Amino acid sequence: MDTIVAIATAPGRGGVGVVRLSGDKSTVIATAICGKLPQARHAQFSHFKDADGEIIDSGIALFFPNPASFTGEDVIELQGHGSPLVLDLLCQRAISLGARMAKPGEFSERAFLNNKMDLAQAEAVADLIDSSTEQAARSAMRSLQGVFSDRINKLLLQLTELRKFVEASIDFSDEEIDFLADAAVDKQLLVLLETVDAITSSAQQGRLLREGMSVVLAGQPNAGKSSLHNQLAGHDAAIVTEVAGTTRDVLREQIHLGGLPLRISDTAGLHDSDDIVEQEGIRRTQSELAQADHILLVIDDNQGMTESDTQICLALPTHIPLTIIHNKIDQSGHQAVIEEKNGDTHLYLSAKTGDGMVLLEKHLCDSVGYHPQDEGVFIARRRHLDALERTHEAIEAGYNCLTGMGAGELLAEELRQAQHALGEITGTFTNEDLLDQIFSSFCIGK
Repeated sequence: MDTIVAIATAPGRGGVGVVRLSGDKSTVIATAICGKLPQARHAQFSHFKDADGEIIDSGIALFFPNPASFTGEDVIELQGHGSPLVLDLLCQRAISLGARMAKPGEFSERAFLNNKMDLAQAEAVADLIDSSTEQAARSAMRSLQGVFSDRINKLLLQLTELRKFVEASIDFSDEEIDFLADAAVDKQLLVLLETVDAITSSAQQGRLLREGMSVVLAGQPNAGKSSLHNQLAGHDAAIVTEVAGTTRDVLREQIHLGGLPLRISDTAGLHDSDDIVEQEGIRRTQSELAQADHILLVIDDNQGMTESDTQICLALPTHIPLTIIHNKIDQSGHQAVIEEKNGDTHLYLSAKTGDGMVLLEKHLCDSVGYHPQDEGVFIARRRHLDALERTHEAIEAGYNCLTGMGAGELLAEELRQAQHALGEITGTFTNEDLLDQIFSSFCIGK
């Protein structure tokens, strides 16, 4: 494979910047730049020189020989000063000596291809870098250490053993004993289904930690959306005045509730307006609502649910969870409480005093099934959940084939489908298009 080079540290200025090389020519390139090859796993102070012998920078050179390196290939790290210009000069020098610029995620992709980590672990590298909360970082590290992969591999082993038994029973169907009629097979299938459900539950928590939740505040002007936005954000992010229609554009804030990343969007008040600026704000509000995970319809509790509020409610996307927030209970005298009325969730609070905010925060976490104290969670992605769902469907279909029709051949095929779906998670069964899609979202240099 080509020798690749990239800046491994974040863009911008810093005290230290790292240029990473991987591939067969890494040692030759390092020798040309540093004057001599560093001793394996020993830091060597070096002057990094250009083709004319002029010093580009001075710093530390490290050599990690294959196969005991991150990528499984010869890896060189040049640690110099964190100047983007200097780091770029080092990359250009490496390219002139036979390397090429790495694609996004190519170092991690080579680690996967060289069996240094499986696909779930490789994805966890990017998730660890992108973590926005402590819980997300810890969960990503669990996946990187192989917690998620171990559970998938154990399930895959159980599935494979059962499939071998089923196929062997089919091959020897002329025997007097019908192995597939044994109730033990039924029980094993049910145990597999329970195991898949348990892993899925943990993976769902991990997906929430990775992707978070998008909450959009909607309602009439002056209902208190901006005040509620500020309470959730913990600071005065939005302008709050007695003048209706202060918010003209979408105002976004990133926070977290007990480790759950939360993206709050404060939007323009929904009402009829001849003002061209307000019309654009309302159009953007409607666009934001269509992409929400949860909508909070804020109303003034002093007035209750007005006809205009009802019309707004009817116009909201029906497939997105909705909570009606009765704001300003400090004026109406209502108690902070959450109630179910006619199939809708109503929550009473005061965005001004903060009364009822704990109820709202717990309600948002509960609405997506997030449990802040779950220490066994590993990071997961939507594709993992999709693979687990297909695994469950295949095993369940196989169980129905066996118990309903006694069809061992159909059971064997469903088990094969389940095995293939599970293998997609760790990369046991995968394709090049999927790999390109996954690793292209990584940082360059990782």
